[in-house]
Amino acid sequence: MRPVIINILAVAAGIVIGSAVNMGIIMISGSIIPPPDGADVTTMEGLKASMHLFQPRHFILPFLAHTIGTFAGALLTAIIAQNHKMKFAMGIGVYFLVGGIANIIMLPSPLWFTIFDLVAAYIPMAYLAGIIIIKKQNIKKI
Repeated sequence: MRPVIINILAVAAGIVIGSAVNMGIIMISGSIIPPPDGADVTTMEGLKASMHLFQPRHFILPFLAHTIGTFAGALLTAIIAQNHKMKFAMGIGVYFLVGGIANIIMLPSPLWFTIFDLVAAYIPMAYLAGIIIIKKQNIKKI
């Protein structure tokens, strides 16, 4: 198969898997750290209305969902891509960063979480995934 087609499939697979990991963690987060009493987390309106009830511990799993989802998607993309592995991994990071920005616009969160999430979750995890795959490939060549 042509490298261009494989690279397109790599990006698509990274987006799908990264999104699935992200959503999977978000779906189980309420059973690990229960939402505050009186918070309706079943709808976006309920989340917006009850965001003031959330404590810092309630932001741990959303942050992990963003970091692990981005990392998984970027890692898979870098594994599958035929060339420019770091560029494609970083592209996944940018994709999820844009999603994170959209999420913050739709569901305002505390400023400390917004800054921490946007700075630490997306681009660093994509870069880490790209570095891991590139180093792994260089070790195999030796």
